[in-house]
Amino acid sequence: MVLNLNEIQTISGKKMLLNVENHQGEELLNWAEANKKDFEDFISQEGALLIRGLNINGADDFGSILKIVFGEDLDNYAYRSTPRTELKNKIYTATEYHASEVIPQHNENAYFSSWPMRIGFLCETPASKMGNTPISDSRIAYQEIPKEIREEFEQKKIMYVRNYSNIDLPWQEVFQTSNKNEVEQFCKENKLDFEWTSEGLKTRQVNQASIIHPTTKEKLWFNQAHLFHVSSLEEELQEALVELLGEDNLPRNTFFGDGTPIDPAALDIIRDVYEKTKFSFQWEKNDLLLLDNMLFTHGRERYEGPRKVLVGMARNFRV
Repeated sequence: MVLNLNEIQTISGKKMLLNVENHQGEELLNWAEANKKDFEDFISQEGALLIRGLNINGADDFGSILKIVFGEDLDNYAYRSTPRTELKNKIYTATEYHASEVIPQHNENAYFSSWPMRIGFLCETPASKMGNTPISDSRIAYQEIPKEIREEFEQKKIMYVRNYSNIDLPWQEVFQTSNKNEVEQFCKENKLDFEWTSEGLKTRQVNQASIIHPTTKEKLWFNQAHLFHVSSLEEELQEALVELLGEDNLPRNTFFGDGTPIDPAALDIIRDVYEKTKFSFQWEKNDLLLLDNMLFTHGRERYEGPRKVLVGMARNFRV
């Protein structure tokens, strides 16, 4: 069966939902192969596609489909910022933060000098309550953020400072090695400033606030300043961490590229933009969500009950 993109339906005004026949096994992979160009053309311009109705049998099928649709082998989840478990063949669990925590909108790895251009999600087990994956168009976010805030961030750029410890993620988990020489080599290759401290490891890197998409040539809001900044935490937790560790030793924080502080009020405005522009859909078992990781952000609602969403990424892009 050849894909008919004219049958794509809208979600919250966004054309992105495709209901398909119950393909499975070898037929499923043949179907993905036959339609991969249509998928690519659609995602490259529209940024998001939700495919519903497939019969995907766990990480093996999911990884095989993503490899076909994305056109290359999947990426390792390198230089991590959240806890995940690798299942097999570079398929991972979605972020394993507690069910009571909200994960704000973000483009995967936008805090780093490289990131996946493509990211796919498979819902194996929908939560019994909430637990959806809201998304937001990075083009719209850019336009909605006040010009004076955009210009200051674009001019000064963003410095990400991380202190690795068991309070957040230890460096061994972030870099997926316990060999300090390998960590240092990774940092040098990726222009990541580092220093070994009495507590472990500290890194700094200055990256972009916005970026031009390589295909659509549109300007996008593309950073994680709002997510890494200490103000993203609840006030009591902020105060407790500062008292315990000191401001210089917080697990993660953001500054302007010259090291000057970012006004939390500006970050609140950015968070409000994401809240206003994000939209969601109710996960169903075997839903397959394909995103251009630059054009669209993603997040996670709180949830109740068991929930299992798998993730795979591909097409590493480096600035």
